[in-house]
Amino acid sequence: MKKNKTGMFMPKAKANDENANSWFSIKAQSNNNAVIKLYDEIGGWGVTARNFAQELANLGDIKNIELRIDSPGGDVFEGITIYNLLKGLDAYVTVYIDGLAASMGSVIAMAGDKIIMPSTAFMMIHKPWGGQVGDADDLRAYADLLDKVETTLSETYMKKTGLGAEEIAALLKEETWFSGAEAVEAGFADELSNQSQTTHYANSKRMENYNMPDKLKALMKPKASTTQQPTVPNAVATEADILARVQEAEVTRRAGISNIFANFGGKHKDIENECLLDMSCSVDAAKDKVLAHLGKGTVPAIPQDQSHFHAGNGNIVGDSVASAILSRAGHQARDADNIYNNYNLRELARASLADRGIACSTQAPLAMIGMAFTHTSSDFGQILIDVAHKSLLKGWEDSAETFEMWTNKGSLSDFKTSNRVGLDELGSLRKVKEGAEYKYITTSDRAEQIALATYGEIFAITRQAIINDDLSALTRIPTMMGRAAKATIGDLVYAILTSNPTMSDNKTLFHSEHGNTGTGSISDINALDKLRQLMRKQKSGKRNLNIRPEYILGPTALEAQANQTIRSASVKGSDANSGIVNPLQNFATYIAEPRLDDDSAVKFYMAAAQGQDTIEVAYLDGIDTPYIEQQEGFTVDGVSTKVRIDAGVAPLDYRGFVRSTGA
Repeated sequence: MKKNKTGMFMPKAKANDENANSWFSIKAQSNNNAVIKLYDEIGGWGVTARNFAQELANLGDIKNIELRIDSPGGDVFEGITIYNLLKGLDAYVTVYIDGLAASMGSVIAMAGDKIIMPSTAFMMIHKPWGGQVGDADDLRAYADLLDKVETTLSETYMKKTGLGAEEIAALLKEETWFSGAEAVEAGFADELSNQSQTTHYANSKRMENYNMPDKLKALMKPKASTTQQPTVPNAVATEADILARVQEAEVTRRAGISNIFANFGGKHKDIENECLLDMSCSVDAAKDKVLAHLGKGTVPAIPQDQSHFHAGNGNIVGDSVASAILSRAGHQARDADNIYNNYNLRELARASLADRGIACSTQAPLAMIGMAFTHTSSDFGQILIDVAHKSLLKGWEDSAETFEMWTNKGSLSDFKTSNRVGLDELGSLRKVKEGAEYKYITTSDRAEQIALATYGEIFAITRQAIINDDLSALTRIPTMMGRAAKATIGDLVYAILTSNPTMSDNKTLFHSEHGNTGTGSISDINALDKLRQLMRKQKSGKRNLNIRPEYILGPTALEAQANQTIRSASVKGSDANSGIVNPLQNFATYIAEPRLDDDSAVKFYMAAAQGQDTIEVAYLDGIDTPYIEQQEGFTVDGVSTKVRIDAGVAPLDYRGFVRSTGA
């Protein structure tokens, strides 16, 4: 808060003079863009926060702002107000330091999402200072105020640069001057431009208050001007002026706090007095304190370790936001009466916070969306994960996988290896004589093993995606991951057929001693009949199992040929009038699987009906759909979303299969 000893007034250009310099202007351009030119001091005779706010409000809905700065600084409170106005916008702010951003000019620059400087421009930061008249108590109070102001200014620099409080304090104490390159290196700016700029404030009397190095003064020259700018007498802001502003702000703060506690009929006076006496306690902070006090001793309706999702008629806004996103994602019909239908994702995030009484009007877009994800009262993150989950399930359910048509679906309660009893474990039931006891069956040690494994991936729902209104993170990506999850199970199933694994009897699944291998092409009726008989003749001990083939599993290369052979009423190659019927007509359903093409274009398999012991696909606790979990990310600027499925795939018995080489 520099003591404003001098001030140079530079009048705005007249509206009808296109060539005149405009030291402060805000102009809207096409495509929701605007340019703000801040070539003046802050407050006093220069740019006031009131004028800045009014001009900003006149812009309407702006998506991008180009803020161009050449300012020696000025009033700290006016500057902080301008900074907060910019940070509270939804627009993306790009700051260009055209000549000088000193003192409060540098603070305002920190409101930019990106700061660009020429190498010839400068930025200066320093400790706030001012003057005060009065007794010792007045002077001590004023010193405390300066410390609080310094803390506020330091926070703006820390947020931008990532530097610590001690590092910023050292730079402020030294009244540090940065060239463009030095500002970028220190984190106060993001990149250098190719422009060559100087400031028109080199000879300003305000510069006399700064300890600018001589070598920098030599580089800074006034801007050339073809017209003589009229001047007015220097304006001096006295200590009384500064004190008046501080007192006015304090009166406003205390009135706002008193209004909050007036609603409680004189209760909670201790908290009210504490807030009134603490000059750093804002109106919003006072509101948070009283709400925290009222919430003491209450038990949350939902356990703290669970997701906070408010549903039902008591959550009209939350339900409406969810409905708007679900309809955009294609998961439900559009509700014509929903006022949030035309909101983008960023606006829906803000509405979710506002509905919960969370102050977010001055938050930058990234910060606001971060609050929407993480605030304990917000249900926005749970709404997004619900949409992503529905997209995941849609991908899973719409996936064109064939293994579910013929495999067994099982359930396992843990990740331990389990044993499945095969078809040969039981013979025929023994006769029980009258009055005799039933006997316990004995089983062999042979059993096929199956165990669960976890398969999954992580994808990110970033805050940038919400700002860009990009629904793909909630729809397309989860849908693709749902398809990938089911495809993973399909890969495991058909890998068993093509890899021919070893069973518990130390013989491969398809083995001559298992009686389930043969030859013959898919179009040979006699070969198919012999393969069918191999399955029908399988036994458990001496008992005939009489297993019938229900499916033929083969490559897509044989699909047309197989259907012609199986579905024709007559035998292929015979005279249609010969009366020779097809004895195997519709005896099985052909399932074409591209994975089998990769192994062989002629090899095929017969499989028993679903429910017979062929291949089991087991899921943890029988949950046969993917899980989706969400956690605030440390490596991404948003939340990490994990998709996983716990499944185990194993062959249970060789008797339900027959394989043909196709030759």
